[in-house]
Amino acid sequence: MKRKDFITLIWISLATSLFFFFVFTDEKNIEGFLFTILISSMYSFVLGIGNGLLNDFLNKKFPWSETTTKRAVISIVSILIINIILVYFCNYMNFVVFQKSATTEEYFSGKYNYANWFTINIALLISAFLHAKNFMEELKKTSKKEVVEQKLIAKSANAQFESLKNQLDPHFLFNSLNVLSSLIDENPNQAQKFTASMSKIYRYVLEQKDKELVTVEDEIEFAKTYCDLLKTRFEDSVDFVFDVKKEDYRLFVVPLSLQLLLENCIKHNFATSSKPLNIKIFSENGTLCIENNLQVREQIKESSGIGLANIVQRYSLLTKRNVFIEKSEDYFKVKLPVLESKPNVINIKTENNDMAYERAQKRVKEIKSFYGNLISYCIVIPFLVILNLITSPKSLWFYFPMLGWGIGVVAHGMSVFAMGKNWEEKKIREILEKQNKK
Repeated sequence: MKRKDFITLIWISLATSLFFFFVFTDEKNIEGFLFTILISSMYSFVLGIGNGLLNDFLNKKFPWSETTTKRAVISIVSILIINIILVYFCNYMNFVVFQKSATTEEYFSGKYNYANWFTINIALLISAFLHAKNFMEELKKTSKKEVVEQKLIAKSANAQFESLKNQLDPHFLFNSLNVLSSLIDENPNQAQKFTASMSKIYRYVLEQKDKELVTVEDEIEFAKTYCDLLKTRFEDSVDFVFDVKKEDYRLFVVPLSLQLLLENCIKHNFATSSKPLNIKIFSENGTLCIENNLQVREQIKESSGIGLANIVQRYSLLTKRNVFIEKSEDYFKVKLPVLESKPNVINIKTENNDMAYERAQKRVKEIKSFYGNLISYCIVIPFLVILNLITSPKSLWFYFPMLGWGIGVVAHGMSVFAMGKNWEEKKIREILEKQNKK
């Protein structure tokens, strides 16, 4: 327990002692007042510290944020047991030890059952209020923590995606300039045409680099233009075949993925007129494939693998479907998943997350509503009990609102924690399954 909790218990002890001293004590003197403070402090500190230690223990073993339903059930049972024990102890100390109004045998014979029962009810109400207050505090902390975590995740994903996209410009430009540099020496006229075509291609790069996905049709058209540039340089040494199904044209792929894979084909394989490099782009089982015959070029420096790694990482941020790579002695193939929807990087699986968030938000409202009801019960009922005992102690009418409202609180708790929406969802699924079978 914290320091502020002890200060709160001191104020509760003082307020309770003043109330009982001026309302129920016949002889109002210093000794009577000090004795009332002693008794009130005993009840306040024994019950307060006992429930506080219980609450701290349950928070460590069964946190509200992780096991809400289990924690609620364990809290109810443990609160009931611990408060019965503490109340019997406090009443024993009060009536047997301090006031000496009864012996131990008389106390346990049932003479003080009514006093014990009444005190237990008051203790349970106050304890339930404190545990509900703790739940609301934990819920608030958890909500803030989750909001911060989600913001960090979103920022991290966004930064990662931006970093991956920024690799495209220098990578593409570097390779294009290498091609242009070769053409300037080999064929200046072709170099001029290449420069004009490269400007068109680079415009596409600039237009598409900020997009998460582009249509297969756009990517194929861009790839064909890029292949024309490669044919300009390599002529008969490279051959391109496009065999993509028309129905796949409206699906989506990662932008510039084909361009990066075409670059890899040229970079890692040699191509001559006697041994041309055959590159084929085609559809296969929900994927867009690029395949080339394997003619591995000897390289002094090991490849960094930026192009292929870039594609794999960008796909991992957008979908659970993987990029597949097949390699044999004769060919090398990369399979790119084609996607039916166009998600947003920041909100990965937005629809599912939104639905889950709405359900969680509704669940939190239900739990808050129950604890609001419980807190109101814990505040109003003790007030009615005290009012009844002061105004008409011989006619105990507080039982009716306490029992009636108590049954309502229990039913409310059952609907939130025991049955709730799970029961409704199960029933809905059962009815739908029966209708589908018909």
